[in-house]
Amino acid sequence: MSEWLSVSETATKIAMGELTAFRAVDRFISRIRNLDRDLGAFLATDFDQASTEASALDKRRTAGERPGVLGGVSIALKDVIVTRGLETTAASKILAGWIPPYDATVVEKLRAAGAIILGKVNCDEFAMGSSTERSAFKKTRNPWDTSRVPGGSSGGSAAAVAAGLCTASLGTDTGGSIRQPAAFCGVVGLKPTYGRVSRYGIVAFASSLDQVGPITRTVADAALMLEVIAGFDPRDSTSLDAPVPNYSEALTGDITGLRIGLPKEYFAHDIDPEVRAAIDLTIAALRERGAQMVDIALPNTSLALPAYYIVAPAEASSNLSRYDGVRYGKRAEAKDLLDLYRKSRGAGFGPEVKRRIMLGTYALRSGYYDAYYKKAQQIRTLIKRDFDKAFEQVDLILTPTTPTPAYRFGAKASPLDMYLGDVFTLACNLAGLPGISVPCGLTKDSLPIGAQLLGKALDEATLLRAGAVIEAAVGLGAQRPKAVS
Repeated sequence: MSEWLSVSETATKIAMGELTAFRAVDRFISRIRNLDRDLGAFLATDFDQASTEASALDKRRTAGERPGVLGGVSIALKDVIVTRGLETTAASKILAGWIPPYDATVVEKLRAAGAIILGKVNCDEFAMGSSTERSAFKKTRNPWDTSRVPGGSSGGSAAAVAAGLCTASLGTDTGGSIRQPAAFCGVVGLKPTYGRVSRYGIVAFASSLDQVGPITRTVADAALMLEVIAGFDPRDSTSLDAPVPNYSEALTGDITGLRIGLPKEYFAHDIDPEVRAAIDLTIAALRERGAQMVDIALPNTSLALPAYYIVAPAEASSNLSRYDGVRYGKRAEAKDLLDLYRKSRGAGFGPEVKRRIMLGTYALRSGYYDAYYKKAQQIRTLIKRDFDKAFEQVDLILTPTTPTPAYRFGAKASPLDMYLGDVFTLACNLAGLPGISVPCGLTKDSLPIGAQLLGKALDEATLLRAGAVIEAAVGLGAQRPKAVS
């Protein structure tokens, strides 16, 4: 049952010779081949290379070399994370067949720590979506109920971890794309402070919002993964030059006196009764363990959704202009340059990507910029100030991660219905703050529920400390999706 070991357990057993890296990797390869036909988590696999690297690690260990902190740990990567020699498509036809010549910084760091990359996992096209239904290639299914979505855009990352197809994964979070699928799939999803983790080698969606983070089965695993991937990178102009703490040491289990805010605006929404009940139990458990629960206000919360859907599409419009059929990616036959743009992008981009490009381009047009984009950035500042004021009173903020559990495929018929599902996660990105989703129960239909903690900039340690307490008090424990356990 090596597939259900934690990150640290796997690395320790391999380092001690109790488990070989080759055997651990081979077990995941077998599970992917047997289970992923139904789940649809992986877009590209690198089994031969993974097996070769595992064998080499075992030989080095036998020769006396100590494996890295992630030595032999099997990782899956969201398909917006660039990997040398392995196809990276951002789940879009316009990048089908693209083999990058370099690794993203986070991939370099994982490899340096001894991790083994199994392959690339599915997502909404260019990370634009909340259900992984917007992938150009396939739908990924939720391991807890395959008639339901795994969330998005990092749906493949969350589903792969929940199903035991890898030990951990990386996703990206632009408006909740790590935390929301983590909640739907019953795993832990951590969105670090903006700039804490390098974005070099990440296919860009919205550059002022995107952040890479781990999706794991435990909070301790998330802490260890963040220690590996965090840190300054001169190749990323938005990277923060700040020391990286030992996050694992923060998991003391002691939250006595910790002040946790409950924002009234988040609890005023139409929340599923079972989600609300699970959050109430979480609040009670935190209070019982010594935390102080404080009622707070974040007055501009209602403006986060409209502001996000101006800022993010505007940045997407700019970032995706590079896909022109000239340098790389899909190239259509055309009679002139304008025809080349039109045909290449028309065939290469899916409906949701086109929708957001049009929204963003409109907002940036001369005569509309001040009315839309500038106004949205002003609202963004107000939202950041709300958080700054709240954190003068509290150490953390607790909310539901999502208003509902995972929904069935096709249930969100209109784009607005889909966008509203991210109502609790968007503000965190606009303010550049860290956030984590931790499982806090199951519905009567055995669907996971997530509790979200938001923290001060660069204070992931406190997020993880409180998250571990939630996990121990009301988490899922050894419960796993029945179809894959």
